[in-house]
Amino acid sequence: MTNPDFLKEQLNHQLRDSLAFFDSELFKTVQLSGIFKDSKTFADAIPKVSFKDVLAKYHAEKQKGTPVDLYYFVDEYFNIPVYDDIEINDSHTDINQYIAALWQQLEKPADKEIMGSLLPLKNPYVVPGGRFRESYYWDSYFTALGLIESNKESLVESMLNNFLDLQIRYGCIPNGNRSYYLSRSQPPILGLMAELILPFKQDAKQFLVNHIKGIETEYKFWMKGSELLSDKNPETMRVVKMPDGSLLNRYWDEQSSPRPESYREDIELLQQSKPQNPDDFYQNIRAACESGWDFSSRWLARPDSLASIRTTRILPIDLNCLLYKQEKLLAQYYSIIGNNERSFVYLDLATARKRAINRYMWSDKQSFFMDYDIDSKNHSSVKSLAGVLPLFVELANSKQAERVSKVIGNEFLKKGGLVTTCIKSSQQWDAPNGWAPLHWFTVKGLMQYQHDELAEIIQQRWLDTINVYFKRTGKIMEKYNVFQQTSTASGGEYDVQEGFGWTNGVYQVFSSYLKNGNE
Repeated sequence: MTNPDFLKEQLNHQLRDSLAFFDSELFKTVQLSGIFKDSKTFADAIPKVSFKDVLAKYHAEKQKGTPVDLYYFVDEYFNIPVYDDIEINDSHTDINQYIAALWQQLEKPADKEIMGSLLPLKNPYVVPGGRFRESYYWDSYFTALGLIESNKESLVESMLNNFLDLQIRYGCIPNGNRSYYLSRSQPPILGLMAELILPFKQDAKQFLVNHIKGIETEYKFWMKGSELLSDKNPETMRVVKMPDGSLLNRYWDEQSSPRPESYREDIELLQQSKPQNPDDFYQNIRAACESGWDFSSRWLARPDSLASIRTTRILPIDLNCLLYKQEKLLAQYYSIIGNNERSFVYLDLATARKRAINRYMWSDKQSFFMDYDIDSKNHSSVKSLAGVLPLFVELANSKQAERVSKVIGNEFLKKGGLVTTCIKSSQQWDAPNGWAPLHWFTVKGLMQYQHDELAEIIQQRWLDTINVYFKRTGKIMEKYNVFQQTSTASGGEYDVQEGFGWTNGVYQVFSSYLKNGNE
């Protein structure tokens, strides 16, 4: 039997070597060489020998005095991941059969390989698809919606346990299970995943006893440093103290350097834009990746310029609503397991956050919930579907929900579903693109306030878009153009990916809702 302490030390050793490799001359030279169209390819490469041995071989080659043949060297010492096309052997004409087959292709067994950047997971999991060959944090919640519709509750619990294990090992639930993601997380959905699984547990109380500390640990991750805040020092990491003393949160990343998985892209953008402070520029790029909205005009001073990114100066409405939901769940779950003292603590925190969200993020002028700009001390000028999260977490009052629903119907609803923001840009989380997770948040939020007719229209249009594209191409995609259903979505750092975990999941749950009358 393998010694657990030995395995843990082996993993820590491998992690250190992986992070050191990303800072090496070899890694940077290969990434800037243009050998790989997508920088993520080499960041995911698996060395055939240890990273230390690879670097030693590289330095030995350099000492020969002739230029190193990078193509040959990389081929000699690395196994390069390939982007496998989604191939379903049977010729399925029915999209539901296709999704059932997709789940089998996207499911991965527990990891055994610890070479390279992968952070091995102990239990099976589902990857999104395409270039995304690892588990992604917030993606997994929307994927789980479909897995539950497919009677795969045990796989959802397996994924939840993987996140809890990552949290124990690394102190947070990273963006994905790669070493280069460890400096950031993603929108907190741990409590939402537990909420999905809870109805299927025979002993709900014991399930909560086993998982509540993990949900609380995640909450503390987002609130880290809040006890040190003051009027003179109102910001630290992911927490900001508002003028009235309340606390709200933002996205953050501990690092201020190019992302290994987008190294060349970040360097080139820096050279083109020449920002005043490169460290701030990189940190804001990374923080936007923590949001899951990478990238969007939400984070930009100028919608036409990614170089103007300022993510850490924005208090996002969606993040704060998800943390409100987490506070409410912690209050509810502590009550169920009999710890009323802790329950009251989180109830008070939720009450305070709700008050702050309404004070700083509700715009009477826009009839919508908006992000808050720390520097201008006012609402952001970008109206986005993040503003539906107060309905999803049931924070809005009925009048607010009525006004938000009208804005959704009048400004966001298009022929093919919901557009992400009302701004057309070259970024993928803007017009003309629509995304499955935002359709889920919106539809569920509208249903919470009995706006069922609009919810049904949105579901039908989104399903029609997916079906139209599937009939034409035989593919299910990461995102869609909701203005032109037959056009491939575009924008962002990489080509639109197929698979795709969260699209499959939301498609299945919407299909079920419409079949059963939104029950």
